[in-house]
Amino acid sequence: MRLHLLAAATTLTLTLAGCASSGGLHPDGTPIDPSTLKAERSLAHVQVSAAAWPKQDWWTGLGDPQLDTLITEALHDNPTLAMADARARSAQAEAGAAEAARQPTLNVGASVAEARIPTSVPALGSGHLGAAKYVYGSFNWSLDLWGGQRAAWEAALGQARAAQIDAQAARIELSTNVARAYAQLGYAFAQQDVATAELQRASAARDLTHQRVVAGIDNQIQLKQSDSEVASAQGQKALADRAIDAARSSLSVLLGKGPDRGLDIGRPQLLPPGALIVPSDVPVDLLGHRADLVAARWRVEASAKDIKVAKTEFLPNVNIGALAGLIGLGGGNLFALPNRFYEVAPAISLPIFDGGRRRANLNSKDAQYDYAAAQYNQTLVQALNEVSDDYDALNSLQQQVDAQQRAFDAANDAWKLAEQRYKAGIGSYLEALSVRQELLVAEQRMAALHAQQVDLSVQLIQALGGGYRPQAGDAAVSATSPSTRS
Repeated sequence: MRLHLLAAATTLTLTLAGCASSGGLHPDGTPIDPSTLKAERSLAHVQVSAAAWPKQDWWTGLGDPQLDTLITEALHDNPTLAMADARARSAQAEAGAAEAARQPTLNVGASVAEARIPTSVPALGSGHLGAAKYVYGSFNWSLDLWGGQRAAWEAALGQARAAQIDAQAARIELSTNVARAYAQLGYAFAQQDVATAELQRASAARDLTHQRVVAGIDNQIQLKQSDSEVASAQGQKALADRAIDAARSSLSVLLGKGPDRGLDIGRPQLLPPGALIVPSDVPVDLLGHRADLVAARWRVEASAKDIKVAKTEFLPNVNIGALAGLIGLGGGNLFALPNRFYEVAPAISLPIFDGGRRRANLNSKDAQYDYAAAQYNQTLVQALNEVSDDYDALNSLQQQVDAQQRAFDAANDAWKLAEQRYKAGIGSYLEALSVRQELLVAEQRMAALHAQQVDLSVQLIQALGGGYRPQAGDAAVSATSPSTRS
């Protein structure tokens, strides 16, 4: 007897030793602590304010009712948002399926069939047709001893929350894209103004040159040069007209409408650039103000739960099943007591050899966690650098605008003096038109710089989260490292 017990114990020990194991597998990625990302020196020259975060309806601060209408229309009709919402609903459905998998299942069924009873089995009949009647109920419940099913539900829930936040991020991106396209439309109109004025100036200069050639004052070289300037100005005018059409077409796409919708968009007002103010403690606070960062954090957490699910597959599993019903042949009473049957089937399973399938699955989940952590780190680093770079660019642009304003003022004064000289009979109108060209060039550069300021201001609003406000539960998650996970 002792030999039998020893043999059984030895067999059990060898069996357990040969079980599939998760030993040696672990993720390597670690989410970055935002407080370790330094930006104090990069943002030292910017005014600090705790209230500098954008509002949810930040575009109303630009003071253009037409822009307000366009963004509202885009947020209502754009197909990209419908796609994002559909992805969020799909993720929610998957979370619901994962929750349902944790619950016991109860099924009932019944059937009636006509069957010919074989004569080879005298106990069943004599070759006549008979009715086979069957009714049953079954119960099944997989005990979540190690929390794997709960972890699977939490992982699916995390992915669903990330998808919901992605949908909010899509709305923020759409609103900023509409504002940027609208600002580009305003710049296109400014370009058209300059191009029209330059064509008028070049045409007037060409007419004067032609008169001087006829009078023998100038020669054909000057006339051909004037013709070249007129042709060049015509080309710039056509290019400016096309820029307006292109900007309107871009807005039509963003609004989710046909090209005729863009034709109804009037000339934008001159939009003001944003102020150079930085929120307090940007690296840490960005976590709660950027939708893409919040979504990335949820995906890190979901990947951590997936690892737990994969690890529970190496552990024993207990399942409780039960089946009961009634079965009858012929025309008798199906619900008679002798027709009853039942089965109770508790079961335990322990993985031993699976060819490495479970280890490969766990290794894959570890890699997915590393990818999610790296994606979160990249998003965090990129977000902070976007804020710093946009502030730096806006600061540089302001210096360029100040310098260009001085150049514009000087060119404008020169044009006024040239006009005064012409009216006083001291200088020629052709000379005044030449000075006018320098003013138009300065005006074009000023318009370009202003358009860049507005565009960068909108980009900065997007970099600071675009007015994102997390809903209840969105910001409750924290991106943890593998060493802190159970």
